[in-house]
Amino acid sequence: MEEMPRQLIDAARQGSERALARLISHVEDRRPGWKDAMKAMYPHTGRACVIGITGSPGAGKSTLVSEIALRLATSGLTIGIVAVDPSSPFSGGALLGDRVRMRGISAASGVFIRSMATRGVLGGLCQAAKDVVRIMDFARKDVILIETVGVGQDEIEVVGAADHVMLVTFPGGGDGIQAIKAGVMEIADLFVVNKADRGGADETASEIAAMLELSSEGQAGKPPVFTVSALNGDGLTDLTAALRGYINRKKAGPVLEQAHVRREILGILEREVTCLIRERVASNGNMEACIARIMAGTSDPYTAADEIIALFAPASRIKGGMP
Repeated sequence: MEEMPRQLIDAARQGSERALARLISHVEDRRPGWKDAMKAMYPHTGRACVIGITGSPGAGKSTLVSEIALRLATSGLTIGIVAVDPSSPFSGGALLGDRVRMRGISAASGVFIRSMATRGVLGGLCQAAKDVVRIMDFARKDVILIETVGVGQDEIEVVGAADHVMLVTFPGGGDGIQAIKAGVMEIADLFVVNKADRGGADETASEIAAMLELSSEGQAGKPPVFTVSALNGDGLTDLTAALRGYINRKKAGPVLEQAHVRREILGILEREVTCLIRERVASNGNMEACIARIMAGTSDPYTAADEIIALFAPASRIKGGMP
């Protein structure tokens, strides 16, 4: 391992936010030694309570996350926030919209905010963002809040990185029932109808509760539904109390869960194998040859993909045709 990551690791563990920010950048950019750094930190992680906040754009997730973080920090907990922004189509970096909206808590004691780019990953949560969660956990953050982009049903990716998932909606957004149909409802542990100060929140909450009653019929229980206003603070005391319950249970429960470990391994494998294939294909010219044949009308993208896969796997393992 390079000397700089080792120094950053030690300083981040001792509470240096500057070192934490630099360490995250080092891993996010995949600089030399990043994987060794992750390996060194891993045995000291798994103790933070990770809460994913998802929902449609315009639901007020950023304001809600700010208020929740401030209340938890005031009670003595240290908070890490991963704000996953859409990627810039030009630079590939985060657009930093959430960082602007969270300006009010950026200087709060015990709160560390990091904006991340989705980098075009479905689900709005790339592997690098999951690594950031792990690093914040290593840096002794008690709670880590992941605010996702809000891109619909692909948001289920957040469940792979979170202990609990909060789905945020709002009255008049037209997504009360639609969110349920999208399948996002299936991953949520609690539901929040934000912007209650606008009116109509009780009706939206009733719709969600009714659908949950149907979908959870025969099950032991159903997720709670909270009506809040992040703007004026209504309902936030009860919501924060529910989150404190999750946090306390995480402290008393197992450090790791098998399902999360399995998803993490598969996520790392997916990224590593994809990068390996891209590097190999780009270096040996196979991609350009395939493109040339397609442009000449003698091949097609599906055949080209099969040919490339054949370079890495036995032909007998390649399955073609209709599923």
